[in-house]
Amino acid sequence: MAKLWGGRFTKGTDKAVEDFTSSIGFDARMYAEDIAGSKAHATMLAKQGIISEADAKAIVDGLTEIEQAIEAGTFEFSVALEDIHMNIEKRLTDAIGEAGGRLHTGRSRNDQCAVDLHMYVRKAVVHIGELITDLRKAILEVAEANKDVIMPGYTHLQRAQPVLFSHHLMAYFSMLGRDAKRLALIYDYADTMPLGAGALAGTTYPIDQSYTQELLHFGKIYENSMDAVSDRDYVLEFLHLASMVMMHLSRLSEELILWSSTEFGFIELDDAHCTGSSIMPQKKNPDVCELVRGKTGRIYGHLLGLLTTMKGLPLTYNKDMQEDKEGIFDAEDTLHFALSINAAMLRAMKVNGARMRAVLQDDFSNATDMADYLAKKGVPFREAHAIVGAAVQHCIEKGCVLADLSVEDFKAISPIFEDDILDAITIEACVAGRSNYSGTAPANVMRQIENGKKAVRAEEAQLASWAREIQL
Repeated sequence: MAKLWGGRFTKGTDKAVEDFTSSIGFDARMYAEDIAGSKAHATMLAKQGIISEADAKAIVDGLTEIEQAIEAGTFEFSVALEDIHMNIEKRLTDAIGEAGGRLHTGRSRNDQCAVDLHMYVRKAVVHIGELITDLRKAILEVAEANKDVIMPGYTHLQRAQPVLFSHHLMAYFSMLGRDAKRLALIYDYADTMPLGAGALAGTTYPIDQSYTQELLHFGKIYENSMDAVSDRDYVLEFLHLASMVMMHLSRLSEELILWSSTEFGFIELDDAHCTGSSIMPQKKNPDVCELVRGKTGRIYGHLLGLLTTMKGLPLTYNKDMQEDKEGIFDAEDTLHFALSINAAMLRAMKVNGARMRAVLQDDFSNATDMADYLAKKGVPFREAHAIVGAAVQHCIEKGCVLADLSVEDFKAISPIFEDDILDAITIEACVAGRSNYSGTAPANVMRQIENGKKAVRAEEAQLASWAREIQL
């Protein structure tokens, strides 16, 4: 097949080269962006008198028919035509003749590819933002429904201090909140129009970039044409966001895996989100969590891969930059799966508060509170720490826990202890006592939840605003 760029070539492209250099296998998913960009470009060319109104109408109508064919599944893509841009332009020229050949006036595939990807990333930001916000809403729902449940908190994967289960979940709400804030930077970078940069230096035609900007709903235009066609920072920022989100979800997945095990028994995942064993009938495996954890490395790979691709490229466009797309497409798809299924999984899981309480009643998670009790009565904390440590060792030897000791036992350990010591080291007292701003006290967690509801409403409003701007 003759190439649209093949005028100076004396022989056809080797089939292996065609297969190696073609991107139509993955960039076909940008057909809507490519068609929108081409319609805007043709409309601008006619406005400026660079092509006729009749040619512009033929181009726009032809592109509409191509879009309908693609969506109907009747459009045949060709590897020989390399990418989505050339596939669409060839079909257009075949359909409307000479007018189709005028579409590329004042434009290069370099700025055409770039504008498509900018538009795609803007949509991806809204799409992923909606999923992040929905997962945050799911966390709020589960936290509020279990606001009185107390669980052991851990450091070094060893039981440490009692915390509200809702407080633990709200930590993930905060992590994902930082991810939600990252979206604004990515959107800002993606909302910059490169069309008009040409191959690298601009164009000699009297184009009107401001008009094209208006038609494509971009917030601004690149100041520098060379930067416009060579910039992939917005893609890297999206992949960084994806990596951060997956890291956060991987940590959550690890906890859900542990908590759902027989050894912990803190939660039960719904059957709809687990799988069984081909040989062990009793098994209920948290495969979804394990896959999220496993796919995290895959997303890291996309970020590192593109960083490595970009690090040695001179200005401006190089074919290496074709590698910018597969990673972001896969990252968006993976995030869609991971975020949506985590929201469903959290909403459906059962929380075993009784099991968590039983664990706390059989350990030493209140030891710090016992030391704090002594310190508040004037005992230097390091001395108090040593006293409680000795008491813990005494209990281990006796096969009991601190709450099993009598007031007399405590007074025998230290005369500083008074009759209120048993009340001071109850599970509820340990939680309620941590009433500093970021502590786990019930009032603090309810404040987090109420503030969280306000935050997700603001996020939804921002996402809706972006969607209106780009007319999704």
